[in-house]
Amino acid sequence: MEFERESTPQYMGSQPSAVEKKIVSITEAARINNVTRQAIYVAIKQGKLKAKKGATRWMIDLDDLSEYRRQKYSRTKSMFNGELLFDNEKGFYSINQAARMLGVPAQKIYYATRVGHMKAVRKGAAWVIHITDIRQYKENYLGREESSPQVI
Repeated sequence: MEFERESTPQYMGSQPSAVEKKIVSITEAARINNVTRQAIYVAIKQGKLKAKKGATRWMIDLDDLSEYRRQKYSRTKSMFNGELLFDNEKGFYSINQAARMLGVPAQKIYYATRVGHMKAVRKGAAWVIHITDIRQYKENYLGREESSPQVI
């Protein structure tokens, strides 16, 4: 009499049989996705990532993990009223993108928008800055800092 083996956790390097699937732990799923273990737990709790609780550990099928990565929220794909929020081809950038372009911390961009040195538009939950406003801020405010004498 031949017994079928139950599906047991299989890690990246081994080949699963027809009955077995590739299964990873929470820790391994976090490492693969380059996120924290807590982020994986939250995704499971919210139903965004399928997982099964074994006797003592969570088990995640690699196919489910791949599907989660495909469906994962990406700010670069964010839409508002049917249009991409940060459509770089049309000249729209996020606060973080503007900060990287200017070589300054994001906090400096937030401050500049708050005090009126840079124009930003609120679209949904995000702030959007047009490239012309980024260039204008660079010319008007960042140019001054570079040419002003340093007080020591």
